[in-house]
Amino acid sequence: MTPQAIADAHHISLRHLQQLLAEDDTSPAAWIRHSRLERCRLDLANPRLNTRPIQAIAARWGFTDPTHFSCLFRAAHGVPPRDYRNLPPAACANRQPPCAN
Repeated sequence: MTPQAIADAHHISLRHLQQLLAEDDTSPAAWIRHSRLERCRLDLANPRLNTRPIQAIAARWGFTDPTHFSCLFRAAHGVPPRDYRNLPPAACANRQPPCAN
């Protein structure tokens, strides 16, 4: 995911995308990072993915450096990814209920 790819997908110029995001005091890079971290958060909260390693989840969403991912996740969510995954379901927004198989 790149700023240009996002602009192209919405049939707008890169500059217009930058202006739109600037209205919310963000940049394309910050918005992309936030979106990727949110996808990681949702995967970590999903009990069906409990056996998948945290680094595999991070890599799936484009974070290849485990230390960098952990720092970014902690800054965004207040806890490291491992601690977030171990929170009780009620403590995680949008956490999926366990599979009833």
